[in-house]
Amino acid sequence: MNSTQLLGLAAGACTTIAFLPQVIKTWKSRTAKDLSLGMFSFFCFGVLLWLIYGIMMRDIPVIIANLFTLILASILLFFKLSFKESK
Repeated sequence: MNSTQLLGLAAGACTTIAFLPQVIKTWKSRTAKDLSLGMFSFFCFGVLLWLIYGIMMRDIPVIIANLFTLILASILLFFKLSFKESK
């Protein structure tokens, strides 16, 4: 593994880990009312496209980062769609 790939893995780790506090907070509070359904829908689609691109390019840092980001963002999207919001 070269320094460019290590840089890509480090960048991917930072941007992916950034979602973890939101996933934990949303899980604990059982509310996703402040999350934008449109934003997370488009974001998940965009990350899926990046994942496909990474696979096609055989770019391991892009694949790993976007796979884990897609998982975390999809969890938030699932929470947004499944948690009942009280008014």
